[in-house]
Amino acid sequence: MADTLNFSLVSPERELFSGDVKQVDAPGVEGEFGVMPQHAPFMTVLKPGIVRIHETSGVTPVFVRGGFADVTPAGLAILAEEAVRLADVDAASLDSEIAKVRSDANDPGDDARRKRATERLAYLEALRAALN
Repeated sequence: MADTLNFSLVSPERELFSGDVKQVDAPGVEGEFGVMPQHAPFMTVLKPGIVRIHETSGVTPVFVRGGFADVTPAGLAILAEEAVRLADVDAASLDSEIAKVRSDANDPGDDARRKRATERLAYLEALRAALN
């Protein structure tokens, strides 16, 4: 029985992780789930939240905006809509971006811009909450 799980986490911008791990915990739309070596195959949709990558050296948290998780006999692949390592997030810059996007979300002039800003604001606020 294998004692590691082949795992990859990719977003449209880049591959954030690829390698063998002990376990991965992820935020599924039907609830949090964990995947370990030899897990039964399944596919699910992810909601915004933290993916925790358990390596021998420790746990790496990565915030995802959503996406898909695919568990196969070969391992786990997460295709995230957007993803960022929590260690790479600068709280002050994030707070500044939240203030700007909040202003756009409250702009009464352009419905399409307000809708995009409202969606972005929800993501940024969830990311900010994950930092706490």
